[in-house]
Amino acid sequence: MLIVNTPEVPGRRISSSLGLVKGSTVRSKHFGKDIMALLRTLVGGEVKEYTEMLEDARVEAMARMVEEAEGLGANAIVNIRFATSQTMSTAAELLVYGTAVILEE
Repeated sequence: MLIVNTPEVPGRRISSSLGLVKGSTVRSKHFGKDIMALLRTLVGGEVKEYTEMLEDARVEAMARMVEEAEGLGANAIVNIRFATSQTMSTAAELLVYGTAVILEE
């Protein structure tokens, strides 16, 4: 599955647009990781516990989007975008969406 964040694929023609596809997940870290993240905010720097959580969420959300696109018969997803939102004080949703298309061979 070809996935791009542009509306077109250079050098390829879109023969059919199949519509919006999406994938999402809501994630939180367990209590021990939350405490470590809180302590890390006191001294500054990257909060690695949450960086890892969001990377895992991106991978899972992308896989769900690809699965939905494959179900429609797509061989590519164009114009993908990511969005995040806080659902609770300790949880975040990550959403990825784009347009499922069929590229000519």
